[in-house]
Amino acid sequence: MRRILLAGLLLAVGAALAQEPVKIGVVAPFTGVAADYGKEMEAGMRAWMKIHGDAVNGRKFELLVRDTGGPNPEVAKRLAQELVTRDKVDFLAGFGFTPEAMAAAPVATESKTPMIVMNAASSVVTTRSPYIARFSMTLPQVSAPMATWAAKNGIKKVYTLVADYAPGIDAENQFRKTFTEAGGTVVDSVRAPLRNPDFAPFVQRIKDAKPDAVFMFVPSGEQSIAFMKAFEERGLAGEGIKVIATGDLTDDDVLQGMGEPVVGVITSHHYSAAHDSPENKAFLAAFKQVGGSLARANFMGVGGYDGMAAIAEVVKKAGPGHIDGDKAMEVLKGLKLMSPRGPIAIDPATRDIVQTVYIRRVEKKNGEYYNVEFDKFPDVKDPGK
Repeated sequence: MRRILLAGLLLAVGAALAQEPVKIGVVAPFTGVAADYGKEMEAGMRAWMKIHGDAVNGRKFELLVRDTGGPNPEVAKRLAQELVTRDKVDFLAGFGFTPEAMAAAPVATESKTPMIVMNAASSVVTTRSPYIARFSMTLPQVSAPMATWAAKNGIKKVYTLVADYAPGIDAENQFRKTFTEAGGTVVDSVRAPLRNPDFAPFVQRIKDAKPDAVFMFVPSGEQSIAFMKAFEERGLAGEGIKVIATGDLTDDDVLQGMGEPVVGVITSHHYSAAHDSPENKAFLAAFKQVGGSLARANFMGVGGYDGMAAIAEVVKKAGPGHIDGDKAMEVLKGLKLMSPRGPIAIDPATRDIVQTVYIRRVEKKNGEYYNVEFDKFPDVKDPGK
């Protein structure tokens, strides 16, 4: 009788554990100038659940959303610590900015909590904790293909302009390295402040240098709009100076508001809302239902979607109870998924993403602006490592 009672008790405990939610602490900016970073990632996660369901193995997913108002590394670290110690989350996720991801990394390490990075794009991020896996990109990963493409397509002299923080410096360094190795010349470089830059004097310097093109990286949103406005006002296009950039400049979420000046801009990136695949069509349809005020899904949205898919794969293999961090990382290392952006994988050595990088041109179709893919570089790893 005791054995029967014990067996029944164990079954009851197991059933109860199986029904515990999978808690995911989402740390990102949801207010301030970068509010759409967090909103895109959360909507991407919810789009995955819209398509695939909000539970795995009988365990519902619960998103605990926390706003950094960022970029704000001190707040990101505090929120991550609270989520781990007080809320007992199974995963940390989100991280719109590199400084925020790097600040939270020691929390993931100490608590052995898997940390799913959905944007922060400096190469160094995954080296800061063995519990980080990145489902976005790195700036060197998308900058190197842009440099290769430019050198092969008649662009000989380039002026670089990047935001003055780790991802921008990564982009500048990698573009310079790849472009000069291919025979090109970087005539000069400038780094703009991350907060509230006035691009007019920088753009005038570029105009005076008379390069074939300006290569640039700035965070998507307010800064990309400000740069293109200055580029148009100073008449650089009329001087024959092209814009080549990482896809942050022509972010899908703000592209419609950038208007005619951005038509023809060439960018390199890992995702476009115009990507033609069944997976992307399904993603866009689901995103439209959950995205609220967001104009369109962008690369952070797809980072949220794929990060959520990865979390689901871990939960499928984890069994009941709290997620074991070491076992979770073994699932994530080498993981392969078919994403709305195309095939992706996690490099087991670096825990960084391997993916196709597309060369795109902004085109206007039926009154709307899109990044239309016309060339690609498959299976690109982060060259910054």
